[in-house]
Amino acid sequence: MIVLLVAIFIVHHSFAQENHKNDSLRKDALNIYLDCIDCPQDYIRQEITFVNYVRDQKDAQLYIMETSQATGSGGTEFTLTFIGRKEFAGKNDTLKFSSGPNDTEDEIRKAGVRILKMGLMRYVAKTPLAEQISIGFESTAAPDKVVDPWKSWVFNINGSGYFNGQESIKSTNIYSYFDASKITENIKIDMTTSYNYYEAYYKIDDTTTIKSYTNSKSFYGLIVKSLSEHWSAGGTTNINTSTYSNRKLCYSLYPSIEYDLFKYSESTRRQLRFLYGIGGGHTDYIDTTIYDKIKEDLFLHTLTIAYKIKETWGSISATLYGSQYLHDFSKNNLELYTTINIRIFKGLSLSLYGDVSLIHDQLGLPKGGATEQEILTQQKQLASQYSYYGSVGLTYTFGSIYNNVVNPRFGN
Repeated sequence: MIVLLVAIFIVHHSFAQENHKNDSLRKDALNIYLDCIDCPQDYIRQEITFVNYVRDQKDAQLYIMETSQATGSGGTEFTLTFIGRKEFAGKNDTLKFSSGPNDTEDEIRKAGVRILKMGLMRYVAKTPLAEQISIGFESTAAPDKVVDPWKSWVFNINGSGYFNGQESIKSTNIYSYFDASKITENIKIDMTTSYNYYEAYYKIDDTTTIKSYTNSKSFYGLIVKSLSEHWSAGGTTNINTSTYSNRKLCYSLYPSIEYDLFKYSESTRRQLRFLYGIGGGHTDYIDTTIYDKIKEDLFLHTLTIAYKIKETWGSISATLYGSQYLHDFSKNNLELYTTINIRIFKGLSLSLYGDVSLIHDQLGLPKGGATEQEILTQQKQLASQYSYYGSVGLTYTFGSIYNNVVNPRFGN
């Protein structure tokens, strides 16, 4: 019994010391709020232990926001924005790092932690924990000038198949694409060709089987020239076939121009882009359309307004797209889709998503319509003047403001 009591005392004393150590860290360390979606937060907490990770941004002395965008090589450019709060108000900073297309998850997270540590130093230096921080330097020889035999071209090839079945239902889906792109500061080129095949069988009874079948092929080309920090010019071309959309062959060309109210260099944080295009093309239909056309030349213009902003209070992303045929202005399409995430007050956040379309441009609908079987199996496009989708969600959390501990047992 005495041995047991001594053991309990030792364990309790060790826990008390550990709790005192943690309380000291929370008292002296910098309080940070980390705003990122896909970053490895558990790994960051394990590697950077000289700060407090608070659960709510209102408790933070430093707000750290991560944003990202794809690079021309197929990698990702990450931007870390440091926003000072409370006694650090007005002390802001921005650091960037890039990953390559072949970098592993471990290489990316190590690079991210290294940049994060560098950004934290100017703030940690103002806290009592600065006395326990040491800074090192690893000297390396200057790298040779990079010679790129591919001239910034990147290629992607993908092929995939999906098979599913049971006694009365079976389906097959085959998809493949090839993509070639070149992205530099001055020019952006992207070319993609794809193929999609889907078929399914539904056994109703011993004598009745329904078959569903769709097939599509497409080529998409984009070229954009940078004119300034706000202006770009270019165009797109498209060649496609689709049994679902009643297209035997369709090709088009649309020159376009774009203006961004903000600088393109700020695009990961904020954008307000106006993209206008005008052009036309030719379409051969599989079946005669509701307008008695088996083929026709069509010309239209389009306008896209895209707004995106990410701040400490949340984020908004909204795109308004409109198109109109030039031979008949009543044949048009208008679509708005938006995503909103707002922190209302401490612990409470609101998420909204919506997509609504007004459809008045279905020129390719087959004159014969669709059979009941084709409607149920979604083999053909159906007439519709509108479509919509939406979702809403509320999240509320409360409790301890600190979130320093990582415990992976039984999963997270």
